[in-house]
Amino acid sequence: MLFAAPELDATDRAVLDLIEDQHRRLRPLVAAPRRWSGLLRKVALARAVRGSNAIEGFTVTVDDAFAILDNQEPHEAGELAWRAVRGYRDAMTYVLQLAQEPRLDICTHTLRALHFMMQQYDLTKWPGRWRPDDVHVPGLIDELVAAVNGSGTTPVLVRAAMAHLDLVAIQPFKEGNERMARCLQTLVLAGGGRFAAPEFASIEEDLGRNDQEYRHVLALVTGGLWDPGRDTRPWIRFCLTAHYRQALRIVYRAEHVSRLWVCAEEEISRAGLPDRCVQPLVYCMSGRQLRNSTYRQLTEGVSQNVAGRDLVDLVRADLLDARGEKRGRYYAPSPRMRLAAVASAELSVEGNPYEMTPT
Repeated sequence: MLFAAPELDATDRAVLDLIEDQHRRLRPLVAAPRRWSGLLRKVALARAVRGSNAIEGFTVTVDDAFAILDNQEPHEAGELAWRAVRGYRDAMTYVLQLAQEPRLDICTHTLRALHFMMQQYDLTKWPGRWRPDDVHVPGLIDELVAAVNGSGTTPVLVRAAMAHLDLVAIQPFKEGNERMARCLQTLVLAGGGRFAAPEFASIEEDLGRNDQEYRHVLALVTGGLWDPGRDTRPWIRFCLTAHYRQALRIVYRAEHVSRLWVCAEEEISRAGLPDRCVQPLVYCMSGRQLRNSTYRQLTEGVSQNVAGRDLVDLVRADLLDARGEKRGRYYAPSPRMRLAAVASAELSVEGNPYEMTPT
């Protein structure tokens, strides 16, 4: 027997409508041929990977998470954090591939494979193997898989949240159960093409921003014991609130990046520089550190020498400032480009959608 989803009341359904409203706003902002949508998707994935690992104490910058996505060396992360984040990147990459299937069928082997990808850097954590001390794990996992794959009227945001809760409560692995649960939630959300892009389905960034509340609600609902009769409504409402906040963030970023892109295109054209310079300039104007390796990651296929020449040209055109020396060199927007990007300060999203709906 697994935990049961609560019967949604009118307030819960109103919050689901608020979340859907934000995703409706997002779709035209990132639909083809929006040239900035690829950048938004990659940064969203980097933020999700970073947020989920930060909860476990593996803290990296967004820039390092972005670098790790393409097997680039991190600039600040320690070895252990880098290996943990790289493993989670592999799992999330697999999730995004599975999400493209017309019918998503999750099985126990899927869960084992994802866990192995996350934990393979330390074989003492039993990557891909059930913990040995509970004979009930295989049967409960079979129930969980059946529930995840079942067709019903439960909204996918609720179904994914329940999969997260159940996996945490079952504790099927020796270590890494919460990370696995967050990854499973994202997999359930990403399947079926319900979102503008699967990278925008995850709430892991928001969970990382609110990790204390996340752990508190999980402990409150599970009770620290296997007691599936407990009330799950606080958990569902916490997850729906996270979905609303994350949707607001993504819409804001999409609107902001679209304005930055227009500004960058005008400046690049005025300076007589190639179009490939636009995306790296937008990335930098969005508050990220731009390095030669990041430039190559964003332009796909440009050599190190060409990237170096482009960066020099961007500095000469007064679009970027060079900072640091040798391997520590990175680029920031020039003063006038910082003024153009003044709205790039991160939007504070702390609203509670349950306070916005009639009771």
